[in-house]
Amino acid sequence: QVQLVESGGGLVQAGDSLRLSCVASGRTFSNDAMGWFRQAPGKGREFVAVSLRSGGRTVYADSVKGRFTISRDSAKNAVYLQMNSLKPEDTAVYYCAGRIDSIVISTSATRYDYWGQGTQVTVSS
Repeated sequence: QVQLVESGGGLVQAGDSLRLSCVASGRTFSNDAMGWFRQAPGKGREFVAVSLRSGGRTVYADSVKGRFTISRDSAKNAVYLQMNSLKPEDTAVYYCAGRIDSIVISTSATRYDYWGQGTQVTVSS
């Protein structure tokens, strides 16, 4: 059974940076598409970024482009989200997710096969 554990969330001020980590166990995700999503109170789950298999293509939501960077470390079976220039509207629970053996970019949460439990990011103004 695959488990994803996110960490690195917290309370920061606008303009600060955070780095989220997501470590997988039970599966080597080197051939999986790995994505980050977020969900703010009262809203649906929103696509943030996705990375295809190691060394592959990355795609970002327009709202985070130029500020967030997704990366992965196959040796550690981990995926990261570096978040810079944070804004209050980035406040949400952030989830990492994997889509098994995918070479296709997907921004839809329904396409992902396994999920972490989420980590809270709060950005104060």
